[in-house]
Amino acid sequence: MQKVKSHESEISVEERLRALYSLQLVDSEIDKIKTLRGELPLEVQDLEDEIAGLETRLGNLKEEVVTLEKSVSKKHNEITDAEALIKKYEEQQKNVRNNREFDSLSKEIEYQNLEIELFNKKIKEFNFQIDEKNVVINESESTLSERKTDLDNKKSELDEIISDTQKEEEGLYKKLETIEEIIEERLLTAYKRIRSNARNGLAVVPVQRDACGGCFNQIPPQRQLDIKSRKKIIVCEYCGRILVDDEIIKEGHI
Repeated sequence: MQKVKSHESEISVEERLRALYSLQLVDSEIDKIKTLRGELPLEVQDLEDEIAGLETRLGNLKEEVVTLEKSVSKKHNEITDAEALIKKYEEQQKNVRNNREFDSLSKEIEYQNLEIELFNKKIKEFNFQIDEKNVVINESESTLSERKTDLDNKKSELDEIISDTQKEEEGLYKKLETIEEIIEERLLTAYKRIRSNARNGLAVVPVQRDACGGCFNQIPPQRQLDIKSRKKIIVCEYCGRILVDDEIIKEGHI
């Protein structure tokens, strides 16, 4: 069951139309303030997202460099172990009893030398990857620094605009809440839906020169009389906006 707002049943159609027009005026003032900010809020958000992405990427790249450096260190240790084995086998060759033992040790020495070649090749590959990643890290850090500077400037610009309009905006939002309290939920939902679909944010418009103030299509004379009578809420049959007469416009908002 739909919740009825206080005094809703006591409010006439004319009062609802006045409230809707008042709501439109306040919303339009808030729209003007948002227009002053322009694309700044979106630009700030985009920069924050880009910076977060760059920081994540930098963190991953630096972890990869650390892993590669550990691999290089490991290969150096393996080379040291292989060289120690070669030295050991060469010493053993001095005390062999026959050619078979000598040849066996020679094969071990040869194998360790091949391993050393392989380790050095891997070290070269790892160092090449480290160099490549460090280039990307330096470029990313430079980009990150630039983006942070851009963000600081955009935030400063946005904060200045917000500071200039904050008091006015807070007052408008309070007024908005007060007006919304006297409009039934169903009508308020319809108003917001119409407003969201209108490019200029106008959901309530006057009849001007016998035409809709939103889409400028002609309004038939009988329909204009119905609008002036304020006995029911009438919407434009072309654009769906709520129509009000000149007298309500002249009286302004609550």
